[in-house]
Amino acid sequence: MARTAKAESTANGGGAAPGNGRRPRQDNRRRQLLDAAARLFADQGYRATTIRDIAGAIGMLPGSVYYHFPSKHDLLATVYEEGVRRIGTNVDAAVAELSEPWARLEAACMAHLGTLLDRSDYAQVLIRVIPTDAGEAADRLVVLRDLHEARFAALIDDLPLPAAADRRRLRLMLIGALNWAQVWYRPGGDDPASVARDFVRYLRQAPATWDRQETTEETK
Repeated sequence: MARTAKAESTANGGGAAPGNGRRPRQDNRRRQLLDAAARLFADQGYRATTIRDIAGAIGMLPGSVYYHFPSKHDLLATVYEEGVRRIGTNVDAAVAELSEPWARLEAACMAHLGTLLDRSDYAQVLIRVIPTDAGEAADRLVVLRDLHEARFAALIDDLPLPAAADRRRLRLMLIGALNWAQVWYRPGGDDPASVARDFVRYLRQAPATWDRQETTEETK
């Protein structure tokens, strides 16, 4: 495999560029591999996609893939990491100029949902590929997922909620609702921003119910 990859690298002009030590053609092939893998993982699922499928999608020999990625697991983890980076960047930018806790959560939800519903392959991989189905990549995917969800944990921790509120369950419920929207959402209906605002509005109305529950418990 190493000889095949080297041969392709040479054929593609993959040697180091004079004077700077960079390999722009090889960087381009790596990006093409990631894009093809994201598309196929999103369309077919991780298990059903083979290295041969990914290589064939960009006219590469299957053995040459291993020059760029040591395994399909590593390729998946890299695609997943790019998806998390993109959605995380959008969420961070959305909340950067805001200070009010509910406004920050609403902006984060709008950015998260908007990124998922743009139907990019990388975003779809985040939803379609479950870490437990990812074999040796499972632990890496869990770490990446948790890093992104930590943004929402911090945002929910800042909300002025009653003591009875289970913030962890609220986070899981909210992220689950946002992620599931890509299953039922159809373009032409409510825009993603409106859907995200409604999710947060329903969450914001819930404390009144918790307050009544607390009062009921105290009078028993």
